[in-house]
Amino acid sequence: MRRTAAVFGAVLALTLTSCASEVPSTPQPVPSTPSTRTTPAPTTRAPVTAPSAPAVTWQVGARPLPRRPDGFGEVEPTPPELVNRALPTKDLLPPPAGDQYASTVSAVPADVLARSTWQAGCPVEATDLRYLTMSFWGFDGRAHTGEMLVNAKGAAGITQVFGKLFAARFPLEEMRVTSPEELTLPPTGDGNSTSAFVCRPARGQTSWSAHAYGLAVDVNPFCNPYTQGDLVLPELASAYVDRSNRRPGMVLAGDATVRAFAAIGWSWGGAWTSPKDRMHFTGNGH
Repeated sequence: MRRTAAVFGAVLALTLTSCASEVPSTPQPVPSTPSTRTTPAPTTRAPVTAPSAPAVTWQVGARPLPRRPDGFGEVEPTPPELVNRALPTKDLLPPPAGDQYASTVSAVPADVLARSTWQAGCPVEATDLRYLTMSFWGFDGRAHTGEMLVNAKGAAGITQVFGKLFAARFPLEEMRVTSPEELTLPPTGDGNSTSAFVCRPARGQTSWSAHAYGLAVDVNPFCNPYTQGDLVLPELASAYVDRSNRRPGMVLAGDATVRAFAAIGWSWGGAWTSPKDRMHFTGNGH
C-alpha cells in the first residue's frame, strides 16, 4: 500500500512539473499556423507587443504668444512638430456610421447658441442662423462628425461643399462652433479649426466680418494662413506661406475646395492681392 502511494505521488509530481514547464513566463504571440507542439520560450524573452502610434507631443493652445503693438501675437517660426501638420482629431460628436457622408441642417439649439459667440448686438438674428452637422475626414485617416453655424441662406450649399470635400478625402483637423472665450484668450498661433459664424469685426477693422453674418467659412486656418505685410495668422503658420510645398489640408488655386465653393457662388480669399486670406471663403465678397 505504501509503495502504491509512493508511486502515485511520484507520477503526480512528474505530471505537475511537466505542465509547469509548458507555461511560458511571459505572454507569447498566437502562432500563425496550427501546431501540435508547444515549445516553451526562454524566460529572458520580452513580451511581444504591437507597435504603438507616435506620441502626440504638441498641445494646441498651451503656449500664449507675446503680443505685437497691433494686438496680434508675435509671428514666430513654425515649430518642427507643425511643419507637416497632421494632428489627430478629438471627437466632440459621434463619428458617422461607416464611410458615407452625412449631414443635418436644423434651427440652432438653445444650448449650442449659448456656447457660441452670438449675442443680441450681432448683425444677424439667431433665427437666421442654422446648425449644421457634417462628416469630414481627419488627418488621422478616420471619418468624424463636425458642427458649424452658418447663415440660413447658405446652409444647404455648405453641406454640398463639404460633401464634395468628403468624397475627395480632403482632411480637416477639427470642425466646431467657436466659443466666446476664444475671442479674448491670448493668441497662441496654432489653431486649426474649420468654422463659419463668429460674431467679430473684420481683422484690424471696426466693421463686421462676413463671419458675423454666418456668410464665411475658414478652412484649416493653419494650413492656409492669412498674410498681410509681416503679419501671419495663425502666428506660427509661416511654414505654410510657401504654397509650392504642397501638404495635405492646403487649399490651392483651382483645386477641389475652391471649385466646390465656387459652385455655390462663394469666392476665395486666397485670390485676393492684399490681404491674402487663404483659409477664407465668403458668400458676400468680404
